[in-house]
Amino acid sequence: MDTDGTHGTHEKRTPRTTGHVPRPTPPEPPRMPPALPPMPPHAPVAGRAAAPAAAAGPTLVDWLRVPRPAAGPGIWRHAYVPPAPRPEVADASLLKRVGISLVLCFVLWRLFVAGSLPLVGVPLDLFTPEDWWTHGLRREPVDHRGLAATELYELLVTLAMVYGFAQLGGWRTAFDRLVVARGPWYRALGALAGALLVTLLIVSETLPVYPLAFAHLPYAELGGAGGSALTYLLYAAIYLPVILFFGRLGDWAGLVHGALGGAGADARAGDRGAARTAPAAAPSGAPGAPGAPAGPEDPAGWPQLRAAGMGESADRLAAEAASGRMNDVDHVRIRRAWDSVLVDPGRRPAFVQAVRDKGAAACGHPSGARDLPVRAARHDLAVAQVRLGAVTDAEPNPHERRGTGLALDPAVLGTSMLAVGPSGAGKTARLVRPVVESLMLQALAGEAAVIAVAAAGAPLGPDEAYDIVVRPGDPASVHDLDLYGGATDPDEAASLLAEAFVGDVPGLDVRRSATALAQVIGPFRAVYGRFPTVPELRELLEGLPAAVGALRGALENAGRQAMLRELDARTRQHGAHGDPGPLLADRVALLDRPAFHGFFDTTGAGRPFSPRALEHPIRVRVDLPERGHADASRLLARLLLAQFNASVAARTDRSLFAFLAFDDASRTLTPEAVRGVQRLRSANAGVLLTLRTLDDVPEPLRTPLLGAVGCRVAFSGVTTWDGKWFADAWGTELVETRDVTSRTVYAERPMTRFLHTLRKLVTGKAVTTDAVTVRQVERERWSASALANTVPPGHAVLSLTSVRGERAAPLLVRLGGTG
Repeated sequence: MDTDGTHGTHEKRTPRTTGHVPRPTPPEPPRMPPALPPMPPHAPVAGRAAAPAAAAGPTLVDWLRVPRPAAGPGIWRHAYVPPAPRPEVADASLLKRVGISLVLCFVLWRLFVAGSLPLVGVPLDLFTPEDWWTHGLRREPVDHRGLAATELYELLVTLAMVYGFAQLGGWRTAFDRLVVARGPWYRALGALAGALLVTLLIVSETLPVYPLAFAHLPYAELGGAGGSALTYLLYAAIYLPVILFFGRLGDWAGLVHGALGGAGADARAGDRGAARTAPAAAPSGAPGAPGAPAGPEDPAGWPQLRAAGMGESADRLAAEAASGRMNDVDHVRIRRAWDSVLVDPGRRPAFVQAVRDKGAAACGHPSGARDLPVRAARHDLAVAQVRLGAVTDAEPNPHERRGTGLALDPAVLGTSMLAVGPSGAGKTARLVRPVVESLMLQALAGEAAVIAVAAAGAPLGPDEAYDIVVRPGDPASVHDLDLYGGATDPDEAASLLAEAFVGDVPGLDVRRSATALAQVIGPFRAVYGRFPTVPELRELLEGLPAAVGALRGALENAGRQAMLRELDARTRQHGAHGDPGPLLADRVALLDRPAFHGFFDTTGAGRPFSPRALEHPIRVRVDLPERGHADASRLLARLLLAQFNASVAARTDRSLFAFLAFDDASRTLTPEAVRGVQRLRSANAGVLLTLRTLDDVPEPLRTPLLGAVGCRVAFSGVTTWDGKWFADAWGTELVETRDVTSRTVYAERPMTRFLHTLRKLVTGKAVTTDAVTVRQVERERWSASALANTVPPGHAVLSLTSVRGERAAPLLVRLGGTG
């Protein structure tokens, strides 16, 4: 349980035999001591999400307690607050609407009170007795009953008018946007002003509330005490609804509660300060410590362990976090180990023992590392995100996404990503490096496996950040590259080699090339128990008599007739029209150079790396010799992509997210590779492909490639030709357009013509009328011209798709981890 089954990724090999390139022996990984010292501080990173041992930034406990609400694909969830809905009406239009509705309400109300609206009083006549009113053209109340009915009716109609015009004029919307948005005190004071205004209208008897309540009571019959009690009750009945309505509108109770709570918080802060001066003070953030949320759902207190009855382990881990000996990688790694215990309860005793003995170092990575030597981006491992930048406030971006952080995680990278941009656009520093760094941190936490492929010298982090660094052509390279991808079946190995050697040749049948390769490596493995080395493979493909004769003799001696027929078939086809053997031999010759002598060894003397190891949380970098061997580098890149596609599809355990990142995928993609990329989503894997231009991909593959990846990135500086492919991939959307047509007004009357002529002399413009046409049309989300000419430096247009099918429309993003 201490390694969670991740040890033993590679078997140590014996030193190479004489004549091979000597390789230095790699140092043994350091062992973490039982007593844990504080984690060493990281290099300062702006906006660092979690660096518990660093001098600046929040502690791990504080970082864990930050809310991370669910959000759409690509949204930075750390302390994310969904934006307010976009206002449908501008503030100026809203104020104008409120003002007009107030004026109309006041005018109609005055006309109603003056009796100038005859039909408004019809309901009062219909629902009251006839003997309450006088007869004649103007009906008047006979006694207090008619007067009370009139006052009540007038009050009800007034309230109905106010309510109706408030709905039509958007008074509540204006109050929320112009007053409530400024803060709780503005809201409370605004509601108080409204309450005082209504009180003034009641006291001045502009609203007939007092006459209705007090003018019709028999005070003489009630007596002094009874009349006084009834008067107070009526006052309460009048003003209590006013207080309740405006108190709720202004949230007076919440304001008072917040003020009292702030005072209580200050008092508790003083208590915590006194407690910290005590000798036996508990560490801040530990369970039961003053000032720490001790609720059962506090993530810093490991509630999942406590719920399972493992309080001792939870206390140990919470104390490690509070004291600064645990970082974000430790927390995520142990959390994943606990998830494996839930799947296999038999691991529980080992988990408890590991936590008891090693604390934050329990269930460690096989390398013994608990963090990277340096972080160049901002990460949130709690949700496996890395921040790339921020969505700009530009008009093409949707309102709800403007200003939000842009982040990537396995849920998005699992659909694979294609990035296109010229040299110097920032593809390596602003995309590849942060993504690879995030996957390396997740690998240390036991959640991912990553391979980064780049030219030698690419800034993808120091060697110490990787478990394996493969440098073909460098005599100092400790590890080698398995030419056959760990395959044991000759047909499978031949298929991978054919894809790498001739998959980029247009018009050539890769399956026929795979057959030709299988006809030589199958018999060779049947006799020698291994696959041929590069020189041996080249000799067999060239049909050298000595090599073919020796292999035939070995097959005859071993009695392998089936394999002998395979070799004879290869001999007959050699030199025939359409034979792929010579071309395969030429491609193998790219690897049979003095610089690669001793590499791609199959005799068991080296330490080859194969993508088959992606079932373990491993971090690998492959440095290709681009400068001196560009064609060989492209061949090796195609080989790695073919091996990756085959390996992740054949994994039995797909719980780890496997990822392959190419810093430059030029001349790497083949039809079979593109089809393999389409199948990665279901295998919990993905690839990152970067190109300087889409011209580096054969034209028949450009449309399938853009359709195979779920995430597309166009950096600033792309050409209009490249932009056209992205524009077609992103499609169109319905937009509302307004066409304004101006037409000159020709007056018929002499006076009107004179006024128009005078206006033209004064303004210099003819009198016109505007005709506005509003319609919906389909337009490209991003046109090729806009991509090529309007994307500023340091920006990119990016679209995302999650493995669940959620989509984010193309967004203009300002790149940079702190943006």
